[in-house]
Amino acid sequence: MARASSSRKTKPPTSAWRRWLLRALYVCGGLGLLGLIVLVVAVYTTEQQLPSFEELKSSPNGQMIRVHAADGTVMMSLGPSYGEWLSYDEIPAVMREATVSVEDRRFRHHIGIDPIGVMRAVKFAIVNRNTDRRFQGASTITQQVARTIFLSNRYDIRRKIKEAILALALEAKFSKDQILELYINKVYYGGGAYGVDAASRKFFGHPATHLTLGEAAVIAGMTKAPSHYSPTADAEAAIGRAGVVLQLMQETGAITPQQAAGADVAAVKLAPEPKQNSVRYFTDWALPQLDTLIDEKNRPLEVYTTLDLNMQRAATRAVNENVPAGAQGALVALDRDGSVRAMVGGKDYVASIYNRATQAVRQPGSAFKLFVYLAAFESGLKPDDTIVDEPVTIQGWSPRNDDRRFRGTVTLRQAFAYSINTVAAKLGVQVGFDTIADMARRFGITTHIDTYPSMVLGTNEVRLIDMTRAFASVGNEGVAVIPFGITKVTADGVTIYQHQVDRSHVLVAPYVADEMIDVMASTVNVGTGRAADIGRPVAGKTGTTSSNKDGWFLGFSSGLTTGVWMGRDDDKPIPGLFGGRGPARAFADFMVKAVANRPVQQFQAAAPLPDWMDDDENSYFGEPDNGLFVDENGNPINPGGYPGDQPDMIPPDSQGYPPGQPLAPGDMQQAVPPAPQPGQRLDQEWMDHVLGRTPRDRPREAPPVNRAPPPRQNGAGDYYYAPPGDGSPPPNRRQPPPGY
Repeated sequence: MARASSSRKTKPPTSAWRRWLLRALYVCGGLGLLGLIVLVVAVYTTEQQLPSFEELKSSPNGQMIRVHAADGTVMMSLGPSYGEWLSYDEIPAVMREATVSVEDRRFRHHIGIDPIGVMRAVKFAIVNRNTDRRFQGASTITQQVARTIFLSNRYDIRRKIKEAILALALEAKFSKDQILELYINKVYYGGGAYGVDAASRKFFGHPATHLTLGEAAVIAGMTKAPSHYSPTADAEAAIGRAGVVLQLMQETGAITPQQAAGADVAAVKLAPEPKQNSVRYFTDWALPQLDTLIDEKNRPLEVYTTLDLNMQRAATRAVNENVPAGAQGALVALDRDGSVRAMVGGKDYVASIYNRATQAVRQPGSAFKLFVYLAAFESGLKPDDTIVDEPVTIQGWSPRNDDRRFRGTVTLRQAFAYSINTVAAKLGVQVGFDTIADMARRFGITTHIDTYPSMVLGTNEVRLIDMTRAFASVGNEGVAVIPFGITKVTADGVTIYQHQVDRSHVLVAPYVADEMIDVMASTVNVGTGRAADIGRPVAGKTGTTSSNKDGWFLGFSSGLTTGVWMGRDDDKPIPGLFGGRGPARAFADFMVKAVANRPVQQFQAAAPLPDWMDDDENSYFGEPDNGLFVDENGNPINPGGYPGDQPDMIPPDSQGYPPGQPLAPGDMQQAVPPAPQPGQRLDQEWMDHVLGRTPRDRPREAPPVNRAPPPRQNGAGDYYYAPPGDGSPPPNRRQPPPGY
């Protein structure tokens, strides 16, 4: 008995490390059990909150925008592209097998998370530690479905945990076939295509139900890196990746080696990528306006526009067939309500996306005389009023006509039709340069306007779309025309925006617009715009700038107004470029087709012009209008060159007559000249009588007033005049931004 007791006392005690090990096992087991309970609860809760299968099918991947032409034709699609939804049975078996083989070969056996794949990814991470190659290869098809529908592509551990819980919940709620159907119809395949049907249509030109083994291998291989393996990005890389897919399909037993050899992915024919055409100039201008028109950021949009595809094709052809070699061209066509029917911003959108119709600012030359004559007619002058074409000096500036001739007494109609510069200068003095600038702004010119005397000949820079808008407003009887490109926007069949045309803004009285149309019609009938004749009434104006750097023609007929510009982006001279040649011919070529089905709109008949001008080729085409007053870069000449380029300093009370002695308050009424008596000519003798001077007292030159400062030079090497109070150079706006 004593011996047994002694034996029990000598039994060695349990070692300490074993006790700690047991405790650790108990703690880990408890934590594991607790984690499992938490995971089960999380998965169950997530499963209960998951949408139905039908709701998952319709969940969007992003906003898609389809742009329609005026006739309803879809011109282009932006954002994600979706094809037809294919059920599991409709998806070709080769596509299903290719997807499983390359993305998740144990898809049919795991519960949403693949432990073997996780261990393989951990090994990859250990091997590639301290490199920029991240943890990868563990995501199953189910996890990718969870990420595609519910999560973002942001890479962090929190997202991976959410992804795993969602994958387990998806596996608990849906069958494997349903999950694979979701994946193949929603995954991004590159080129903007979401889902196998969209990818098949984009890359092969047919529905996914007709996919061959080789085509299925190409599409299945894209999901690893859509931007790299997309056939539109790198066809050779796409074919090489398809070969890898076929090899994996052999390894999984999906296909035999004979089937793989017969696939011949190198012989797969890709659908040709649609060419980017001039329609993109219009959509690039119109679509950014959606941000101000609507507030819908999620639902797919159907955008209906004003663009007429037949007119757009005619406009593109007219510009390319008439633009001089080495030059660019642009065209804008506006309907009477302001709808943009055609827009060409350059010869080739692929070569240059710079939109010269809406972005470029160029000198308009004599086309700017539209505003000079509008101001004159609004002041009370008439097309049949006469004025003397003679040498004139205004604040030290002496404009000359293109052919260095002076015609004597001419009507305003004749002066406009043949673009007589001295008459435009006289009208500028008479109505005031500020008045002309205000008229230009009233008609929609949005660029800065300096009121130097030479501004009457178009030395300020303008945009083609603004000038076209101004001419369209004249053709609309003086009612403002505001260009627009979007007529309606719908989302899920519901109209969320409808354009309303505003016809309430009257810019000038109808009779002023009619008088302007009268003289503009003469320009085409017998003046510098004769090349724009299309066999029906046309009213318009040419413009040619110094050294033939810019050529313009703007006009309208039958309710359609079209503006054409031609020139070089680097502002270099173009021999033979006149507004009455290439631009006018492009106008005619376009308008003949554009208005062919429209009723003829008659203008008031323009009076015939004298025969002494009809045979002048310079008058026919329109020589450079402002070559005497600007330097080779189109900027005003410095005082050492041609004087007189100074701001308009004529007092408004002087009624536009050359400044003399300051007026005293009591002399105010004398500043208004009396009207000539019946039979009396409005000539120099009448001027001497009104001003109370003798011929010897006549001023030969107006004394310079506030002469412009010497030119400065900006960073681009261009000379400019710094406006008063501002020494900063203006931007070099005649050339497109870098990269265009």
